[in-house]
Amino acid sequence: MTDVTVPLTTKKDWTSDQEVRWCPGCGDYGILLAVQQLMPDLGVRPENVVFVSGIGCSSRFPYYMNTYGIHSIHGRAPAIATGVAVARPDLDVWVITGDGDALSIGGNHLIHALRRNVNLTVLLFNNQIYGLTKGQYSPTSELGKVTKSTPYGSVDHPFNPLSVALGAEASFVARTHDLDRKHMIETFRAAHAHRGASFVEILQNCNVFNDGAFEDITGKEHRPEMLIPLEHGEPIRFGEGGHRGVVMGTDGQLRIVEVDDVGEEAILVHDVHRADPSLAFALSRLSSSVHEPTPIGVFRDVDRTEYASAVQHQLMAASAKGPGDLGALLRSAGTWQVG
Repeated sequence: MTDVTVPLTTKKDWTSDQEVRWCPGCGDYGILLAVQQLMPDLGVRPENVVFVSGIGCSSRFPYYMNTYGIHSIHGRAPAIATGVAVARPDLDVWVITGDGDALSIGGNHLIHALRRNVNLTVLLFNNQIYGLTKGQYSPTSELGKVTKSTPYGSVDHPFNPLSVALGAEASFVARTHDLDRKHMIETFRAAHAHRGASFVEILQNCNVFNDGAFEDITGKEHRPEMLIPLEHGEPIRFGEGGHRGVVMGTDGQLRIVEVDDVGEEAILVHDVHRADPSLAFALSRLSSSVHEPTPIGVFRDVDRTEYASAVQHQLMAASAKGPGDLGALLRSAGTWQVG
């Protein structure tokens, strides 16, 4: 929650004294720097911020922030963060996770935190590999991916993290990448400003075990023709001079076209506040791999009752009725004798 009385801070105030221990050249450094540079602008106090992580390279993140932090257990960060956010709704709670941590063992915890609309800012570092355990395939690795655990190529169909989040009806969903600090900062700012569950996928390079996985779309020379910027209220266009765009066919499918072939009036106008998540979901499916033009930015940003507020409302209503009778509840039917 924003505190208007918070004293001015700098990046230094948000940076811990711990040595950063990621491989040289890892994309995690860029993400950490973006968050540390953003925090002074959010109007929050370091002592009112909690970073919760699971297990993985990304999950060392809380050590490097001069805030409260919990380096928890594999996949359980959303569950632990839910407890923090409900018990202390006055705190800013961030979840730092990776594609393996969040979408494998932690998949169930993630989708329920999103569907409940817990007031969390979830940053998912997606490098399409298990980095900490030295290069096994992950839930986002592409079909045919050869790794230590799939020597003949993966036969698992990969998750699309944004599609998973939108399928759980997360109220804020976005994508950014580790090579554009400005875009990361603005995306994280928007996610933090949202009241409810915010989910941000960050395309993050693992230069040791999956180097260049996103090069075809995030490489500087490729971005104009391969990244599709999503801006609320604007036609979805990209490429040099905006020569390409996205249209919806009569069959409801989204397609990429040359604007000159269809006319600008045919180009789909982006609406992040659309209540129905189906269009945002369709945008998340526009690219079938990271070698095709890929949407980036905020896909969805809608208002929905936040979980902790609903819980607190129920508690207040129950308190107004007076104390309950636990003994009566324990004896309220459903009992039987054995033998």
